[in-house]
Amino acid sequence: MKFKGILAAVTAAALCISLAACGASSSSSEATATAESAPASTVAEATASPETAAEGLRVAGLKGPTTMGLVNLMESEEGANYTFSMYGAADEIVPLLVKGELDAAAVPANLAATLYQKTQGQVEVACVNTLGVLYIVENGDTVQSVADLKGQTIVTTGKGTTPEYVLRYVLSQNGLDPDADVNIVYCSEATEALSQVQAGQATIAMLPQPFVTSALSQVEGLRVALDMNEEWQKVAGSQLVTGVLVVRKDAVEADPEAFEELLNGYAASVEAANTDLEGTAALCESYGIVAKAALAQKALPECNIVFERGEQMKTDLVNYFQVLYDADPSSVGGAMPADDFYYGV
Repeated sequence: MKFKGILAAVTAAALCISLAACGASSSSSEATATAESAPASTVAEATASPETAAEGLRVAGLKGPTTMGLVNLMESEEGANYTFSMYGAADEIVPLLVKGELDAAAVPANLAATLYQKTQGQVEVACVNTLGVLYIVENGDTVQSVADLKGQTIVTTGKGTTPEYVLRYVLSQNGLDPDADVNIVYCSEATEALSQVQAGQATIAMLPQPFVTSALSQVEGLRVALDMNEEWQKVAGSQLVTGVLVVRKDAVEADPEAFEELLNGYAASVEAANTDLEGTAALCESYGIVAKAALAQKALPECNIVFERGEQMKTDLVNYFQVLYDADPSSVGGAMPADDFYYGV
């Protein structure tokens, strides 16, 4: 299998990054980038894509849950048909995708919508690869439902991005006023939020996976109180989406069959990630996605790695984007994506 720019984009130190760091910084890790969503930053106008390289479709991933679902394809014989590259942050991928130096990429869901708007529809979404990775954790046993959060302080990250929108939506749909009934304290990093729990300054936090798995081993008595994916589904009627695979339309049009083969291989890779935890965890360590296989194996079942395409993909994304749009239109590029955004629907 060929790798393009991996070491240039992810340093040796980053390849040894811990699970805690994997969920800590939105600027340097996908665990938080996907959970908190990529910022709707300015994206350059799309340029004509050169023909797909002779080595096959060029696919990029991010360190974190989305690439954890891709590693079995990367390692397979079929993986030799593609050029994979891995990056530490979504903003490293954006210009390469826009300029046509990448054909497809696993990115935060709201970034996919932004790319669609900024490239005048030249980027579309092919599948959902990761559902919700946010969890409410508590050092105690008082929170059994969303209603139990009334009067509580919740430390979290992601002010002005997806975690804030998700938390406020779930609270309001359960009859709580996010501004009056709870005290939400925003931290710059997940490690900062966790440190407040460790110091006894707070007992409740909302954190992303795979950081949660690491945190549970660091704080005695810490437990998962609420799965925000489940809570979202109860009130929204659809899945909470974190990550997707996007593709340039010209890459699909150049060889539709080759792209379908990629999706079929991706689907098989996701199935393996959810059934062969030990093998997938070992690959996550060897590719530098997670520092230790043991931690990856514990985190995998909680990372909600999926492969959704077609109408299910569209339903979940439309509902998710609508909540983000209602909270802040710029979070999805200023407008809801049109139907042509959804590949194969």
